[in-house]
Amino acid sequence: MDLNILTAQEAINNLKKKIEPVKIPQDLINNLDELFAQLSINSRNEQTFWQNYQIISKYISYLINIPWFTQTTDILDVQFAKEKLDEQHYGLDSVKERIVEYISVLALQRSRQPDKNLRAPILLFVGLVGTGKTTMAKSIASVLGRRFIRIPFGGLGDPLYLRGQSRIYPDSEPGQITKGLINVKSRNPVILLDEIDRVADDALNTIMGVLVELLDPEQNNRFVDHYIDYPLDLSQVIFCATCNNTSRIATAVMDRLEVIQMPSYTDEEKITIGRDYIFPQAISSAGLKPEELIIAPNMWGQIVRPLGFDAGVRTLQRNIEGLCRKTAKLIFEGKYKKVVVDESNVKTFLPQW
Repeated sequence: MDLNILTAQEAINNLKKKIEPVKIPQDLINNLDELFAQLSINSRNEQTFWQNYQIISKYISYLINIPWFTQTTDILDVQFAKEKLDEQHYGLDSVKERIVEYISVLALQRSRQPDKNLRAPILLFVGLVGTGKTTMAKSIASVLGRRFIRIPFGGLGDPLYLRGQSRIYPDSEPGQITKGLINVKSRNPVILLDEIDRVADDALNTIMGVLVELLDPEQNNRFVDHYIDYPLDLSQVIFCATCNNTSRIATAVMDRLEVIQMPSYTDEEKITIGRDYIFPQAISSAGLKPEELIIAPNMWGQIVRPLGFDAGVRTLQRNIEGLCRKTAKLIFEGKYKKVVVDESNVKTFLPQW
């Protein structure tokens, strides 16, 4: 649209037309009417008008894409949840049982109080790197049929990243909470606050303060993003969080969380995970056929632990993916039609001390 050939009133009318088909809170519509009135007054000064127009136009673009009333329907089926969790995770029986209990609470609440907001404890997954904290949070969204948002906290040094910045500042934008809701187009997603113990030291207190507001059911139904400048109802959101340890997390935040310890995997569990879960996916991702790469059964111990102990499965995944890449290269170059990894060639495919 060429703004230069529009009159001020035509430009304002175009903004109003953007709002008309969208369902947004009535109070917010009243606030926009005031903005339009101010914009109309500024129309006497052409330069000022178009500057303000651009700011308001950007603001409205965000407003009309916030899912104020749109949400997904929950799948509150305990048997489905059990099957899905077993499909996505090997072992971790105590953790999966806790999530099934969590879903059972939601299902019971819904059956007895269908019009009331669902309430359940906010889960904090605590464990070493690679023990499945993030994927377990994703699984909660999967078994509930909800959309998923991950907000990384590693190195986070500014609470405005979460809250947004006021529109009086140039290039201001909403915070990651609001942007996440816009991206998934639902007001009731699962939001993962990932690695909340790894925020920057100088911002620790202020970010913990934002977390208290986000996680407190008495406050988060009126969460204010500084850019939107209107309360967002986050009471329908299911929050989860992860951390490596809880020593840097404020007591006020911990009071709102239920800790679930993520145990380290045994070598036997890793062999099953690697062989039955990671390996088939890595084969497919590398463009290989299952028969083109065979791993001898007695090799899995070395694949699981080529360089010593590792609590999680990330190293295992990297080893398997690297093995598949090397095989894909050899087959593409025509050197082999099939690779069998055994004692004779394992050093070629795996990192060694």
